[in-house]
Amino acid sequence: MDAQGRGRAENIDPADQWVLNPSTGEYELRLSASAPQSTVPGPRRPSPRGGTPRGRTPAPARERPDAPNREVPAQRRRRGGPPEPPPGRRGRRPAKKGSKAKKIVLWTGGAMAFVLVAAAGAGYLYLEHLNDNISSVDDDGASTGGFQKDKAINILLIGTDKRTGAGNGSYGDAGSPGHADTTILLHVSKDRSNATALSIPRDLIVDIPDCPTTQEDGTKEVIPGTPGTRFNVSLGQSGRTPSCTMRTVTELTGVKPDNFMVADFNAVKTLTTAVGGVEVCLAKDIDDEDSKLNLPAGTHTVEGEQALAFVRTRHSVGTGGDLSRIGLQQQFLSALMRKLKSNDTLTSPGKMLKLAEAGTEALTVDSQLDSIGKLKDLGLELGKLNVKNLAFTTVPVRDNPAETVKATVVVDEARAPAVFQAIANDVSFTDVKQKKAKEKAEVAARLKGSKADASEVRVRIFNGGAPGGSAQETLTWLQTEEGVSKSENAGNADQELSKTTLEYAPDQADQARRLAEIMGLSGSAMKPGESVTNAQGLPTMTLTLGKDFKGAGNPVSGPAKAPDVEKSTADKVKCAE
Repeated sequence: MDAQGRGRAENIDPADQWVLNPSTGEYELRLSASAPQSTVPGPRRPSPRGGTPRGRTPAPARERPDAPNREVPAQRRRRGGPPEPPPGRRGRRPAKKGSKAKKIVLWTGGAMAFVLVAAAGAGYLYLEHLNDNISSVDDDGASTGGFQKDKAINILLIGTDKRTGAGNGSYGDAGSPGHADTTILLHVSKDRSNATALSIPRDLIVDIPDCPTTQEDGTKEVIPGTPGTRFNVSLGQSGRTPSCTMRTVTELTGVKPDNFMVADFNAVKTLTTAVGGVEVCLAKDIDDEDSKLNLPAGTHTVEGEQALAFVRTRHSVGTGGDLSRIGLQQQFLSALMRKLKSNDTLTSPGKMLKLAEAGTEALTVDSQLDSIGKLKDLGLELGKLNVKNLAFTTVPVRDNPAETVKATVVVDEARAPAVFQAIANDVSFTDVKQKKAKEKAEVAARLKGSKADASEVRVRIFNGGAPGGSAQETLTWLQTEEGVSKSENAGNADQELSKTTLEYAPDQADQARRLAEIMGLSGSAMKPGESVTNAQGLPTMTLTLGKDFKGAGNPVSGPAKAPDVEKSTADKVKCAE
């Protein structure tokens, strides 16, 4: 086998077998390191470019008596790069620039990679730890199935007076499974520009519906409903779970929550401690033996036990009842929201870790929020909100007329429905502009212009989420009461819609404006589109009744402006009186 054959067999590039001998100035065939080499110098032989003459095969080194008295460097095992210098001459060769720096970069890069992998592993373990902290309860079908990023969000926040956790034995009712002591329906608008926190009084008389529940032992049980009772017994009592409170809120307001969160006494203590306390304000001195709050008038930073005492105080503020305490709690939550959104909290890794630890330990969530990833996604949506556009208000109520001694309240039927409807229709309770001026102008323009006669309106009616029979009910009403004779029942739509829509072609705009007027539709419900035909091949509009449909003859669109109710916003401090 020749030298080139040996080179290939040993994964050596044949070109690397020829090296420059510094003593002779000629290229020589380099064999393996163990091959014997000649030690006798000889005359120089010219060659093109200092190499082997063309057409000649160099003699093996052992046949050449003119080789220098030294070994030829061993063969290199890698391709590319300049030939290695012979032993003993390395010191004369200039060192590669940056070689030391390269080693440092490689070393630090490797160390950094190790640190990142270790940190990722620790992060994963910590996330798993947080996941283990989370307690969840089945929503038993009472929710919408969980919030969605492209829709308005409704979260039910429930504060229970159950005596759980160290140091809480003296609070609440001894031996009680707890009540819905503090309940807030938090509505966050679809565009995340505003939110409304609606407090529901614990002593409000409501009808609690039948409630399918999953008990702690995993068994399924339907808890019978209770008409005309305090709202706070919708949780804990008779085996009721948070899903029962959720169903009660839906029955009361018409708004179906997406998720719920339940906080106990420890949640107030640990969350306020995690963020370093929240700032509250008192317009007068308070010394409440029941809540154990003792603070002079003025501004204070409270946390832990003192924070819990603040939210539990009621006898020393306002009229001394639950409605006065609601105002105190709204002030506290406003302060907590401001602290959570402040740079002091967001830029402190220590506080954020404490907050994550405290939150996952203290809160019980529904089965749709049972992981730190889902809670993170919800937090990112809520984080888009500006606190100045978070409005706090309370269900409008009046004293219970059935009581001589005023202990409970009932819904104010003259004012409350407008509040519920505004929330259901995603109407802001603050002055925030929910739509761009151009879009708002385009929507308003859809209602302006000429209107066709009712007899010229041609429309197909679909049921897209309204109660059963709504399409036929609307058809009958339009034909007998409103003169829209060219109308037909098209059955169920392909999908359910949250809001009623009217689709029409450009040349049907005058018909659309007339039908919108008859139905009480807003410009946002009118959807310009392409022309469609009915079974007879005639052009027609498409009316799809959504979940907001309230029955034939009732205006479909909700109010464009929120009702005038007492409220406060989270960006302002209101001292408790």
